[in-house]
Amino acid sequence: MAKRWGDRKKIIVQKGSIRRFILAAFISVILISLFSISVPLKAEATEEVVIDNESTDPTRSTESHLTGSQEERTNINPPGSSEDSEDLKELNIANTVTVTYDNGNGSVNGALRILITLTLLTLAPTLLVMMTSFTRIIVVLHFTRTAIGTQTSPPNQVMIGIALFMTLFIMQPTLTEAYNTAVVPFEEGQIDQTEFFETAMKPFRQFMYGQTQKKDVLLFMQIDGIEWDGELDSIPNVVLVPSFIISELRTAFIIGFLIYIPFIVIDMVVASVLMSMGMMMLPPTTISMPFKILLFVLADGWSLIIGNLVKSFY
Repeated sequence: MAKRWGDRKKIIVQKGSIRRFILAAFISVILISLFSISVPLKAEATEEVVIDNESTDPTRSTESHLTGSQEERTNINPPGSSEDSEDLKELNIANTVTVTYDNGNGSVNGALRILITLTLLTLAPTLLVMMTSFTRIIVVLHFTRTAIGTQTSPPNQVMIGIALFMTLFIMQPTLTEAYNTAVVPFEEGQIDQTEFFETAMKPFRQFMYGQTQKKDVLLFMQIDGIEWDGELDSIPNVVLVPSFIISELRTAFIIGFLIYIPFIVIDMVVASVLMSMGMMMLPPTTISMPFKILLFVLADGWSLIIGNLVKSFY
C-alpha cells in the first residue's frame, strides 16, 4: 500500500515538472518574438558637415546646428568681424544670456537685467536696514515693549510690519525723487548704469547726511585716512553708511531712555508700597504691569511714540 502511494506521488511530481517546462518554453517563445519585432533590422546615420568658409544661420536653417570642432559652428559670423552694433548682436546668437554694450546707451539685454534684479532683491533687506529709517523705528518699538513689560505683545511680526510701513511713509519723498531722476531716465535710455547708480544714490545720501552727526563722519574718515572738508560730496558711501548707522543707534537709545523713565517711576512706587505692606515675596512687576498698561493707554502712548518718531526725521 505504501509502495503504491509512493509511485502515485512520483507520477504527480513528474506531471507538474512537465507542465512548468511547457509554460516556461511558451513564455520564452513569446519574449523572443516581441524582441525580434522591436529591434530595427538596419540603422543608418547621416552627417552633414558645415564648411568653415561658408556662413551658416541656425535661425533660418534647421540642419546647420552641428557643434564640437573648429569646422562646425553655430554663429552667423566669426568673432571679430562686427563693424557696428547691429553686427555685434548677431555674433553669439546661440547664447541665452548676452551682454550688448555701447549699442547706443550701453544697455543690457532682458535676461541679464532679470539676473541683476534678482541679485538686488537678495540685498534689499540689508539696504532697507542700513540706509533708511527702519533701524531707529524698530529699536524704539522694542524699547517700548520692554518698558511696558509685555514680552510678546505686540508680537515681532506686528512690530516689523509697523516699522516697514512707517519706513515707507518716511522714505516716500526720497524714493520718489530717486525714481524720477534715476529709474525713469535709465529705462528711457538717457543714462547708463554708472550714471544711474550715482543719480539714484543722491537722494539717499541727502537723507542719511541729514540724520548723521559730524563726529561719526569724522570718526570713520580718520579710520579711513581721508581728509574731510565738511561737504557731503567729499564723503564716500563706505563712510557715510556706517556713520549713519551709528547715529541712528545713538538716537534710538536716547529715545528709548526717555520712554523708560515713566515706567520706572511706576515700578518704584509699586515696589515701595509692597515693601511697606510687608509683601516682600510678591514680585513688583506682577502688580505694576497693569498700571503701566493703563498709563500707556490713557496717555495715548502709541500715537505719541509713533508721531514723535516720524517728526524726528524732519
